Amino acid sequence: METHHKFRVAVVGASGYSGEELVGLLLGHPAAELTAVTSRQYAGQPLAALFPRCSGRTALCFEDPDPASISGRVDAAFLALPHGVAAEQARVLLAHGARVFDLSADFRLRSTAVYRQYYGAEHPAPELLAQAVYGLVERYRESLREARLVACPGCYPTSAILAAAPALAAGLVDTEPVVINSLSGVSGAGRKVALEYIFPECHDSLRAYGVPAHRHLPEIEQELSLAAGPSAAVRASFTPHLVPVNRGIVTSIVLRLRDAGPDAEKAVADAYGGAYAGEPFVRWLGSGRLPDTKFVLYTNICEVAARVDARTGLLWVGSAIDNLVKGAAGQAVQAFNVVFGLPETAGLAPAR
Repeated sequence: METHHKFRVAVVGASGYSGEELVGLLLGHPAAELTAVTSRQYAGQPLAALFPRCSGRTALCFEDPDPASISGRVDAAFLALPHGVAAEQARVLLAHGARVFDLSADFRLRSTAVYRQYYGAEHPAPELLAQAVYGLVERYRESLREARLVACPGCYPTSAILAAAPALAAGLVDTEPVVINSLSGVSGAGRKVALEYIFPECHDSLRAYGVPAHRHLPEIEQELSLAAGPSAAVRASFTPHLVPVNRGIVTSIVLRLRDAGPDAEKAVADAYGGAYAGEPFVRWLGSGRLPDTKFVLYTNICEVAARVDARTGLLWVGSAIDNLVKGAAGQAVQAFNVVFGLPETAGLAPAR
């Protein structure tokens, strides 16, 4: 893609793993001009000093995250910040006319009561919720075209929603119970020093955590309920696991089929084939191999597969994504492309 017009962009909170991934993608984006990167911890230091892969690509230095100052220099800002902090930045940036792509959880949930329950605080900007568009392009592409505030999905929800939504939308399965098990690399915890994430604690170790109410659960239930229909209420059991790899998520979901008869295989194939036909970043595997992180790492691809278990009357669906790309930075860039009327694949590496 060649373009003469470039949109000025900032990454706020650029020193984390998702921020680093965003910086790398935006520096290579044909229609983006990275004009600001922020970090309180590294303010004043060259970007390339923290991220050597940026050497020779930019002379930008980290700066303090002053949204009023940034907003006058950008058309769009990506917020790679903790929940609570992101909303305050978004409020100022939106008021100054910038489009905002928030990678935190602040605008994903439609209910302030649910936010309070799972995040332990009042919602920091409830007045902005009505204009937030959930940033899963495969489900909200048309709404995103006019969005000013994009709530980029969480990594676990992305893997679960893309896997289960077509079966629910087609009415092939019950809305409860939905049993979800996900395995994630350690980078999903963010770039922080904590005992449970250091090498000796993670190496040669597999463990569940966040049971029974991980913070991503209400986001998953919200979006799968919307997929199932206007009056549907999906109830899910979600168990995330930490595995000793740097990046990648594999998710397995079990749902009860409403009809496990001889036509179930075709109904499932039709639902998924129809949902993902022509989608540039979803690889529907059909009756072939099962999802594997090996084939999606460092890409914006989500692999999806499904299997009918006629013996038990259950449907197994699964997915694989890179948690830092399709689960975070790549998905945000994909939404950016839709919002600004660019080719959806602009700046996103092809599948490996």
